[in-house]
Amino acid sequence: MSNQTKKDQTQELIKETAKNLFFVKGKFDATTQEIADEAGVNRTLINYYFRSRDNLIQIIFDEAQKVEHEKSEIIMNSDLPFKEKIGQFIEGSLSTSLQYPYLETYIVSQINKGNCHKKDIEEDELKKLYQEVEAEMELGNIEKMAPIQFVLNMISLLVFPSAVRPLLMENLMIDEVTFDKIISERKDIILNILFKN
Repeated sequence: MSNQTKKDQTQELIKETAKNLFFVKGKFDATTQEIADEAGVNRTLINYYFRSRDNLIQIIFDEAQKVEHEKSEIIMNSDLPFKEKIGQFIEGSLSTSLQYPYLETYIVSQINKGNCHKKDIEEDELKKLYQEVEAEMELGNIEKMAPIQFVLNMISLLVFPSAVRPLLMENLMIDEVTFDKIISERKDIILNILFKN
């Protein structure tokens, strides 16, 4: 194995370890030492590859934003029938939620700290989405409401359970496996709430 390959693998290991700590375990304040210990590397390697913990966090944040943008692309650039495209968006969101249970919470926490946030969709894409929602309402497939309410309902049904995962697990007395099973079963439930038929 070449030195460059080994460096690339170590850099990726550090990044994946930090993602696992932040997005899977919900340890947003993990220190450089904790990341290094979890990755099984010397702490100085984090500074060597990423210059600082803040830079590593920014890279991870940017990658998290990319995941969110890719989910939005499902709705914005698909020619599928509206309900089917919403179904794919929900399925992709739930899948991401199962892979990275604390991703949404992490993104919100970073925004609250004033870290940069890139919009997932552009204004003209949002207008197009609202027009599609209105067309579905006219067809009788969705209850009539302001299109933004439909979007808020969908996002709330998707994000809220993951955003308050630890609280729900504690108060509803369920373990990780049970919670993941509940999340994996939400697609049809959400579609049935959003659509009349």
